[in-house]
Amino acid sequence: MVLVLKKGANKKEMDNISAKLQVSKGVDTKKYCGSIKLKEDPLVIQKQMRDEWE
Repeated sequence: MVLVLKKGANKKEMDNISAKLQVSKGVDTKKYCGSIKLKEDPLVIQKQMRDEWE
């Protein structure tokens, strides 16, 4: 999202931009916590994946 604040903007325009900046749509990452069950240590998996490039 791009918000443009032009030089000489009045208070109403600045308040509108400020209100848009306060609205944040994020991802609820807590709902994914514990959803993957791994059989190996994640660091071991990462090392194996990196070794595939060699």
